[in-house]
This record gives sequence, structure tokens and C-alpha cells, in this order.
Amino acid sequence: MNGSWEVRLRRGMILVLDGAIAAGALYVAMLLRFEGNIPERWASALAETILLLVGCRIACSAFFGLHRWSFLLSGLTDGARIAVAGIAGSGLFMTGIFLLRLQGPPRSVFVLELLLSTAVMAILRFAPRLAWMYRADRRRARRKDSVRALIVGAGAAGEMLLRDLRRSDEHNYRVVGFVDDDRTKWGSIVGGQPILGGIDSLADVVVSHRVDKVLIAIPRLPAERIREILSLCADLKIRFKILPVSYVYLQEQDASVRLQDLSPEDLLPREPVRFSASEDAAMIAGRSALVTGAAGSIGSEICDQLLQAGLARLVMVDINENGLYVLHRRFQRKYPKVALTTEVADIREASRIRSLFEQHRPQDVFHAAAHKHVPLMEVAPCEAVKNNIQGTRNVAEAGDAFGAERFVFISTDKAVRPTSVMGATKRVGEMMVRSLAERSKTHFCAVRFGNVLDSAGSVVPLFREQIAEGGPVTVTHPDVRRYFMTIGEAVGLVLRAAYGDYGELCVLEMGEQIRIYDLARHMITMSGMAPEIDVPIEVVGLRPGEKLYEELLTEEEEQTHRIDRKIYVADSPSPPPDLFDRVDWIVTTAKSEDREATLALLRQLVPTYGPATPVAPQDDDPAAAAPSTDSQVH
Repeated sequence: MNGSWEVRLRRGMILVLDGAIAAGALYVAMLLRFEGNIPERWASALAETILLLVGCRIACSAFFGLHRWSFLLSGLTDGARIAVAGIAGSGLFMTGIFLLRLQGPPRSVFVLELLLSTAVMAILRFAPRLAWMYRADRRRARRKDSVRALIVGAGAAGEMLLRDLRRSDEHNYRVVGFVDDDRTKWGSIVGGQPILGGIDSLADVVVSHRVDKVLIAIPRLPAERIREILSLCADLKIRFKILPVSYVYLQEQDASVRLQDLSPEDLLPREPVRFSASEDAAMIAGRSALVTGAAGSIGSEICDQLLQAGLARLVMVDINENGLYVLHRRFQRKYPKVALTTEVADIREASRIRSLFEQHRPQDVFHAAAHKHVPLMEVAPCEAVKNNIQGTRNVAEAGDAFGAERFVFISTDKAVRPTSVMGATKRVGEMMVRSLAERSKTHFCAVRFGNVLDSAGSVVPLFREQIAEGGPVTVTHPDVRRYFMTIGEAVGLVLRAAYGDYGELCVLEMGEQIRIYDLARHMITMSGMAPEIDVPIEVVGLRPGEKLYEELLTEEEEQTHRIDRKIYVADSPSPPPDLFDRVDWIVTTAKSEDREATLALLRQLVPTYGPATPVAPQDDDPAAAAPSTDSQVH
């Protein structure tokens, strides 16, 4: 009640002030018109004329809501309301004089009064905001932790960002200006700050204006352009923030809170894909699924997106009991109505896997469990065979035996003309899935894609750790390139492929390969340090089993593929009819720990498998001699 009374009093006082402004404006206008000496003819009628004007002004102010003014959040549209209310008030005033047959002032007085009233009413409403912003700017300037910031992009998002930063006192940014690629804007003033040039001049502007932080405010700025910005500022030791795409459309938080650190994901030229937002998500509602490797990066994201899409029952399988425990607790809080089951199991034990399938009878199976680290599997090929080949066979045959409707095998680009044990074992997994698909009622599908950015054990967290320690950042070779996609997009496309029933081998469209050395330099730059000055980059040479670049399709597959919503559907050569006999043989050999015999059998199973030829870094290319660490697949 007290708050409501205070609001009514405040609004009433604003209307009273508007009336007083109108009265004063009319009197001053008369003085100006008659050079300080108002003739008796008009002076005698001045009191009733002022009363009429005050009534008209107050009525129009109330009608247009000028008494409900926000002194800190007002903007251009609010200024337009003042002008419209002023014109309407003058029109109503003149109409009243005509109808009441009063002695009205000269026509020039109407115009002068309108200008004076509108100007003073605008000053009354905007002056507090301007004064508050000025004081806030001065306070930020005096702060010891004040950060001089430059906004990239002088469009709607940039202008909104500047306005929101000025309205807030919960940050330490001092915006010094903008840069924008639109030449017509150069030299203009936006929100009181100059547009200092184009993005290509960013480095010079940063130096000349002593900028500490760059705020990127261009929605959907291409990843290629972001990489160019990082390259321009590589030696300047500045930090970067970026606005989310939704900022222009949905501002739930203060701008300083919504600004995000520039991340490796921003360097990927890809549109975000979430399966739960697609039309296929309706197919999942009410179904049951089993996910192996559920505690891993890919497995946990598969679980999350399935649950978001309305899955009714989920069985999460992994040998990592602690990871399962943490994941189960997280999903219990996030999806309290879903039937969640965790099962600690080793996929190499066929009896345990068959028991799980017999007990839970899942409709959909996602097999993400695997040994994935390329160098480690080169040292332990028998373990790779037992886990990636025998384990995959156990899960796939259990799915077939117990009536699963769908089985999805998570594969990798390293399975194409593999040079590593890990890639070769994944290729055998694809072959087994294809073989089972030919005779099973279960829809079997292998989904192949490249590296997942920021997944556990991948290059991004490794680089972060090395940068935090001051380096060196270890990379392998000047020319190493890899395909990358975010975890969310990879899983979103996996689920589309799974429920789209496209074919037995689906390959995700990965865009262009990224040079790992460039990724290392950009991550150092994003951390506010200069590559090879503050943080050294060390070339360590290709590790066993690694390639200079990856492939997504073999020559045979390239001849018969089609693309649908970023998914290629490939026809691989049919697997050999004695595939599973040969699998039995290699698994038996692996269990005997005969390393050489296991590798020989693996080469027979995958004729395109051949260890990579070591490639030494080129000393005559210093610009390239700081390249790439190959990170593990998923």
C-alpha cells in the first residue's frame, strides 16, 4: 500500500510540474512576443488562458502516459511521445479557445509556447538519466580496475550494448568507441561514442585508444571473421567478449552479465543444431533407450538430448561408476519425471551385456563406449580390439537378440583409410553394423564424424591447461588439420540420423578442416596473451597413428553419397561373408596378448589400414612451425 501511494504521489507531482511548465512557457512566450511588455488586451485574458492551457497539457500528459516516466530507462520512442503529447496539447488548447470564444494569444505565441513546453518537459525527463550516466562514467573512470573497452559493430546490437552498459553500474567497462565495416558510419557518433574505423583497423584503434577489452556485438558474425579479428590482435594482449545471438531479441539479464568470453566454439563456421528443436524429436516421446559410454562427453550429451526430447525411460551404461553417479544425480534434478537407470558394466563381457538387454528391453540403443585415444591404443592394440571390436559386437548382437528397434554406432573419421589401431578397430565396428543390418529386423546405423570440440581428453582443454601454466602449448606438425564440431551439434545430428532411418552408414557434414596451429594461436590470443611471446608454442612431431589430415568418405563411398540436412548417406562395400569368424579369430588373438599377430589380423580385416609414415616438422617454415596437437576423437 505504501509503495502504491508513493507511486501515485510521484505521478501526480509529474503532472503538476507539466502544468507549471505550460503556464511558465505561455507567459515567457508572451513576453518574448511583445518584447517584455504585454498589452492590456491580452494581459487581462492571460489568467484564464493559462488555466485552459494547463488543463490541456495535463490531460495530454496523462493520456500519453508521460506521468508514468522511467527516468533511467527512457529512450527514443519515449522522446517521440513527448513531442506527440506537446502537439496534441497545443491542438487541444487552440480548439478550447475557439469553442470558449476566449481572447487567444497571437499565433506566434502558440508556436513559441509549444517549443518551450516540449523542450522543458523533455529536459525534466531526460536530465536525470543523463546526469546519472555522467556520474556513472566518472565513477568507472576513477576505478582502479577500470577497463577501456571497444565495441565491434555499430549496428542495433552494438548500440543496445552501449546503452545497457551505461544504464548499469555493475561493471567496470569504459567504452571508448566502435569499429564497424560499414564505411558510411565511419566518423559518426553513436550513443555519444565515435565510430573509429573499420574492423580491419582494429589493431591500430586498440593501440591508439589503449583498449583493454574488445566487445564483439555483431549477431551471427561469421567464424572466419572472428578468426581474422583474433589474428589482427594476436600481439596486443587484450581479451575478448561476445554477445549471444539472442541478445538483440531477448534481454533477460544485464548486458555486462550476458557478455560471454570468446570461446573456441565461436571459431567454428557452423550453425547450432539441437535435435530437440527439430521435427524428429516427436518420435522419441514415450520411448526407451540404452546408451553405452553414458558418462563420456558424447554419451552424456546423447542422454541429455534424448531426455529433452521426451524420452520416457533411459538406461545409462558405463564402466566409470563415479561418472555414472554424478550424471544420474544431475539428470534426476533436471528430469524428475523420467525413469532413469544406471548400470555399471564392461561391454567386453557378453553375458553382462545380454543380461542388461534382457532386463531392460530398450527400443533404441546408442553405442558410444570405446577406447578413443589414438597414441594409447597404438601402445595397447589388444585392448583396442577387445573393447572397440568385441565390445561393439556384444552390444550390437544383444540389441539384435532382444528386439531393439534401432541401434546406432558412434564411429569416427579416423575409420577412413585408418592409420591408427583406434581407427582400424572403429572401421571393423562399422563393418559389423553393416553385416548385422543385412539380416536383422533392428535398424542398424553407424554415424561417422570428426573431432568434438572441448570434449574430455581433446585438444581444447589440453591447450587451456597449457596456456594457464604459461606454456608451452604443444602441437604436432605445421600442416595438421582436423574437422571439428561442437558436442551439441554432433549429437543433434547423430539423433537426426538415428531417427531419420537414412541408411546403414551416415556421415556428418563437418565443413572445412581447421589448422590446429591456428587454433592454438587463437586460444592464446583469447586468453589475453601474445602467441610465441607470452606463451611459446612447441612442435613435438606427429604421434604414432596420427595423420596430417582426416577424411570422411572413402573413394567408393564418395561415388554413392547424398546429403540431407548436413548428413551424408554412404554406401560402403559389403563386408566379407566370414566377417564374424575373422572377428572371433582376432579377439581370441588379442586375449592372448599377442600384439604382432593381432596387428597382422587387423590389417587383414581392414585392407586400407596402414600405419602412418612419420612426418617431421619443417624447420624452413617458421610461420608454420608451431602447429597442431591431434586430439582424441570424441
